[in-house]
Formats: sequence, C-alpha cells, structure tokens
Amino acid sequence: MDIFFHEKTKLFHLCNDRISYIIGILPNGEPGQFYFGKRVHDREDMSYLVNHEFRAMMVGTPDDETFSLEMNRREYPSFGTTDLRFPAFEVIPENGSHVSAFRYVSHKITEGKPKIAGLPAVYTEKDYEAKTLEIMLSDELTGVGISLFYSIMRDYPVITRNVVFANKGSEEVRIERCMSLSLDLPDHDYTWMQFSGAWGREKTPVEKKLEAGITAIGSLRGHSSANHNPFVILKRPNTDESAGEAIGVSLVYSGNFLTQAEVDTYGMLRVMTGIHPDRFSWRLKEGESFETPEALLVWTGSGLNDLSQSLHRLYRKRLSRGIWKEKERPILLNNWEATLMNFTEESVLKIAEKGKEAGVELFVLDDGWFGVRNDDFSGLGDWYVNKDKLPEGIAGLAKKIHDMGMKFGLWFEPEMVNPDSDLYRAHPDWVLASPDRERSLGRHQMVLDMTKDEVQEYLYERMHSIISEAGIDYVKWDMNRTISECYSIGRNASEQGMTYHRYILAVYRLYERLISDFPELLFESCSSGGSRYDAGMLYYAPQTWASDDTDAVERLKIQYGTSYGYPVSSMGAHVSECPNQQTGRICSVGTRGNVAFFGTFGYEMDLNKLTDDEFAEIKEQIVFMKEHRALIQGGDFYRLISPFEDNYCAWMVVSEDKSEALAAYYRILAEVNPGRRRVRLKGLDPDSLYRTDDGEFYGSELMNIGIEINEAPDVIKLPRGDFDSRVIHLEKISK
Repeated sequence: MDIFFHEKTKLFHLCNDRISYIIGILPNGEPGQFYFGKRVHDREDMSYLVNHEFRAMMVGTPDDETFSLEMNRREYPSFGTTDLRFPAFEVIPENGSHVSAFRYVSHKITEGKPKIAGLPAVYTEKDYEAKTLEIMLSDELTGVGISLFYSIMRDYPVITRNVVFANKGSEEVRIERCMSLSLDLPDHDYTWMQFSGAWGREKTPVEKKLEAGITAIGSLRGHSSANHNPFVILKRPNTDESAGEAIGVSLVYSGNFLTQAEVDTYGMLRVMTGIHPDRFSWRLKEGESFETPEALLVWTGSGLNDLSQSLHRLYRKRLSRGIWKEKERPILLNNWEATLMNFTEESVLKIAEKGKEAGVELFVLDDGWFGVRNDDFSGLGDWYVNKDKLPEGIAGLAKKIHDMGMKFGLWFEPEMVNPDSDLYRAHPDWVLASPDRERSLGRHQMVLDMTKDEVQEYLYERMHSIISEAGIDYVKWDMNRTISECYSIGRNASEQGMTYHRYILAVYRLYERLISDFPELLFESCSSGGSRYDAGMLYYAPQTWASDDTDAVERLKIQYGTSYGYPVSSMGAHVSECPNQQTGRICSVGTRGNVAFFGTFGYEMDLNKLTDDEFAEIKEQIVFMKEHRALIQGGDFYRLISPFEDNYCAWMVVSEDKSEALAAYYRILAEVNPGRRRVRLKGLDPDSLYRTDDGEFYGSELMNIGIEINEAPDVIKLPRGDFDSRVIHLEKISK
C-alpha cells in the first residue's frame, strides 16, 4: 500500500496489492481522473491520458481551444467552465454566479485515516492500515477552499472519499450541491445494479444497461429508505458471481441521497454519490467549513461474491465499532408478534421463561411499555413506564429477566411522537411541520425536530435514565415514519435547506452520546424493517432489522439481495409465527430456522404455543446456532443460486481458514418428478478433504462437480412439499 507523488508531472498514484487510483493535474490546474481499477505499474508521466482535440460545438479554454473539460475526465467537476455535464458541487457567492474555478494549490500525504466530525466513516486501528491523500483546491475569486480526501486501505480493494469546503473569503456563500464522490470512467460498457423495493420487500436487485443519458436512484424521504439503497454496483456485461470486473459505490450516510450515472454522447461515464441536492442548501459564513459524508469505491476483477466479501470484511472490522463489531450476537426472543402491545408483566415473563428453557440468551420487550400506549394512536414520545402493565417498571422486569440468566433488551422509537401524547400537547413546536399548514400523519405519528437542542436533551435524558436504571443490554431503535413537511419551526428561512442534513447529524449525535455512556450496549437499527439499512447506520448499530416481513420464503429474496452490500452479521433475521403474519404462508419450523440462521438469529413468537415436537426442534436450532454462529457471522458469504431467477435458492458461508463451511439449499415450490440438480459450492480448499452427512469429498469435487440435491419421491434427503430446505455442514478432515 502506498501513495506515490511525482513532483515534475504532478501525478498521484494510490495503490495496494489489488487496485490503483491515479490522479493527474490537468492543463487548467484542476485534478483529473486518470485511472481506477486493477493494480498497474507506477510511472512518472501519464499525460497521454489527457485529451486534446477540437470538436464542433465544443467549448475550449482561452489559451487552448483543443482542451475542453467536457472531453476529459475530472476528479471533482464544476459546471459551466467548458464542461456542461452534471457537476459534483455548486458554490454560489452573494452575486448568484454558479461559475467557479478551483485549482490545485497543494497536497498532503499522511499515515492512517482522519475521522469525519459528526459523521460515520471507515476507521483504522493502526496508522499503517491506510494512507490518506488530501488535495487542496482554491477558487481565487471567492476565496473558498476545497479539500479532496482519499484513503487507500492496506487490506481491502477500497478507496474512501469525502470532501471539505472551507470559506476563507470575506463573504457568505451557499453550497447547493456537494457530492461525496465523483468518478469519471473512459467507457460506459457496464450494467448498473441497484437494490430497490418498499416496506416488506427490501433490496431487490434491479439491473439496467447503461446508455446515453442519466440513470439515478435516491431518497428525499429523510432517511436512506427501503425504496432505493445507497449502494450500487457497476459490472461488466460478462461479470457474474465468480468472475469479471465490477465497481461498488457505497455512501456511508443515512439521510437523503443521490447516486447517479451519466453517460455522455461520447461514451464517457460519470458516477457520483452524496447528499441529495434537492431540498439542500448550506450557508457557509466566513471562517466556516462543511464536510460531506464518506463514500466508498470498491473494485474487483473476480466477480460479485468477491466484491461483496470485500465490503463485508471492511464493515465488520473497520466500520462497526465497539465490543460487538465481531462478537457473536446473542440469540434473542422478541415478544412483538406474540403479543403486539397487549401484554402484562406476567404474560411477557411466561414467554421469556419458555425462551430460557429453549436456550434463548436475550429477551426483548417491544413497543407498548410506556405512556398510554395500547395501539399506534397514542403515547409515542412519552418515555415513562406504564405501571399498569409493568407494576415494577422496566427495572423490575429487567431484574427478573436477568435473574433467569438472560440479557434484557428494550424497544425505543425516539424520533417520533403521537399527537395524542403528553409530549406533543406540551410541545407542539417540537415537530417538523410547515407553519400554518396541515400536519400530515404517518402511522398516526409525526417526526420530532431532532435538530433542536431541547428535543435532543429530552430524548437523551429519558433513554439514558431508563437504560441505566434497568441495566439494559440491547436497544432496538426503530423509526417508522418518512419525513414530510421538513421545516424546522423557529429557524429563519435561509436555514431551512439545512434541516434534512442537520436532522441525520442529530440522530448520529444521540447515538454517539449513548454509545459513549454505555459502550457494552448492543444497538439494533430498525426503520419499519430495512428502511434505514445503510453503511452509515452500521457505524452506530452493528445489526439492522432487515425487514418487517418475517416470512421465510420472502426472506430468501430480502437476505439474498441485502448480501450484495452488507454482511450476514448485520442482518436481523428471526423465526416467526406460523401462519406468517405478513403473508399468511404456512412454512415448517425447520425451513424458517434454516433461513434465519444466516443472520443475527432470534425468534418472534410465543414458544408456549408450539407443539412438543416443534419446541424440541426449536431447542435443536438454538444448539446448532450456538455451535455455528461464529462461522455464519464471521465467515465469507457466497451466493450460489438466486431466488430472483429460480424456484430454488442456495448460499453458503466458509470460514476464513477454509476449514469449515455451511451450505444451505432451499426449494420454494414442489415439482412433480423433477430433474436432478447439483449445486456447485464455492470458497473451499480444492486440495482438502471435507466430511459431510453424505460422505467425504475433496474441495475440488464439491466446487466443480457439486453436491446432488436429490428430490426423487423415494429419497428422504429433501421431503416432498413446498418451502423446504436443507443445511449441510462441511468440515475439513485432511490436507
């Protein structure tokens, strides 16, 4: 890993053993993008990559009309000065001009990786794990400076990017657009993969061939959303799971975002990601600065599984923090689907006791424990224990759970309030709402204005008090409402464009305060399931409730799609009631468990309602998960058969040393007299012998010949019927 700088040619080369990222200073004095991809040799001069030519309707520079920014690849493009493609930023002075000219001034190369104030980011534990390049640019007319930050990671094929704007001039300016990353590529022969959906059907892969024009996804909902995830993949047409080139672009941010690809009519491709410029405007007074969220570029030449695994390892080891980042997650039991809000201390203790008997390690009390809260219509925001339900309070219930030998977890939805609540009646100005207009409701609630200090202090005091008094071990932090009418009451008009970003900064700040106070607390992020499932949240909460849809068959798609960008250790996945509450589907306990194993495992049901045989199977599942969760949550995950393309699904996880693996195979609908099927495994040591329930096989056999999944009616390996599955354990026995 290194960053080379060639003084004579002003050429920068960031590289490790897998990738190179090369920047040159263009003839007009700004940085240009020369190369990103597989590691190449360092050399002093690559000016042959600068384009000089004259074309009709092209605008060139005054000194050289054959040099146009429109025909060259730029690092952080502005608009109008000979480039008429979409810009990465706009800095507008008091005279209203959108024209700027930022030129290279200096640079700095340092060991390690700096933090980003108030924002989540990849980090290093030792300085030798990364090197950072800061390129300083300045606009002579306005005095505004821009610093472009690039970090090259030693152990990952990843470049991290972010930008700092500093107003060193004498007048206020407005930032109207500030992408965290812009990447110009020489051709557009890529397939764009986005991960889209809605509540209950998150992260469906959607592929589009890039053509001339704009391809984009984003969110203006105040959170990253279930509709479009702030992660995209650009893959070559021949790239599949096992081979081929691909680039991943991930934004480490949880608010409004835009990720966009622009193909110009000359075939060049510009990709950018960052805060969505719509409804964003940031005032920058003299002496002030603004720092964008971090964006990640990951490259592979070995297929999509390799790209995903690079991100998985990075997120587990250098994005998630604290004692839980790689620690085995406790098996939990949540009361939500068992009771909804209709519970008493006696009823939840009965559920918890059965969970303890089964081997559960963490009991979680969900919504309904506070205020006058018996349904969705009232009580939200009144974070005081409902003594009618819990006479001894949360502390009393937590003690009884702890005395059983289990950890205790609690649900909060701190960012929201019901109109029918004491909090709203006392502080109607504490919500985001447009003056003198109707206040919309979502799930019968409104969004608290987290940008207000008094709101922050109220929530911090209430959460801190409850967590500390009860000795809570786990918090499920929910957020069940998209932001509408995003207006901060009491702030002047010129600040309203700052509200969306200030809101998510405030969410991060509240998380940070609680993490600092309770470093052993395990947070799980939730936003009606996966509506705020992004890299930014993993910095604070190492796991996210992947979806409110707990149906095992639906979860095959949700977890498969999620795995492209996020590790198994981040996916909240539970065995739920049957028939399923979302779909009504009847599915065996075995298959429900076989899907949920590949996540942070738990249960959403009243175990007292199971038959003796079902309860015995639950106990076996828990024993199995305890034995294998280190492998599942810390191993390399491989996608084998896509449920989006087949009646079958398969995936597997392999330990880092390749000594052990688990392969899972799922049949969705039964077929009459089906053909024979073989599943080729991946990631094993080809020269080692592995033991399975079916015999002993070399890794080369398992990966090239495969395992036969025989579905003939006289074979017991996979029973007849819909929604069945099998998990195969492989263990290395010799070399």
